[in-house]
Amino acid sequence: MRYLHTMVRVSDLDASLDFYVNKLGLRELHRKESEAGRYTLVFLAAPGDESAQIELTYNWDPEDYGSARNFGHIAYEVDDIYATCERLMNAGVTIHRPPRDGHMAFVRSPDKISIELLQKGDPLPPKEPWVSMPNVGTW
Repeated sequence: MRYLHTMVRVSDLDASLDFYVNKLGLRELHRKESEAGRYTLVFLAAPGDESAQIELTYNWDPEDYGSARNFGHIAYEVDDIYATCERLMNAGVTIHRPPRDGHMAFVRSPDKISIELLQKGDPLPPKEPWVSMPNVGTW
């Protein structure tokens, strides 16, 4: 058995691609559109880690997916948690759980999917503004 992908339903494909590709840094591997099924599938992965994919499923007919809190989260290891969070903040992404410990942070996609960011290797030394930054909302 091997891991293939995680499927996430999205309500706005353009907003989701902006988040996952332009802000989070994933790249699109391929997509499939089904006129008969009325959906679009877009497969994304972190550069250099194409075996761990996210499938964004966009159903053409509107549906309310709720808060998606029952999903849990998607986790990515990053080289520098502080630089990653700063880049995301500068792109307009809310850091819901700041990396106060130099190890872990949470953000959310436009469809409220929790994304956990984990520092590669040992935690970085705590530093401002992260140490003093409060949690925002839920993650």
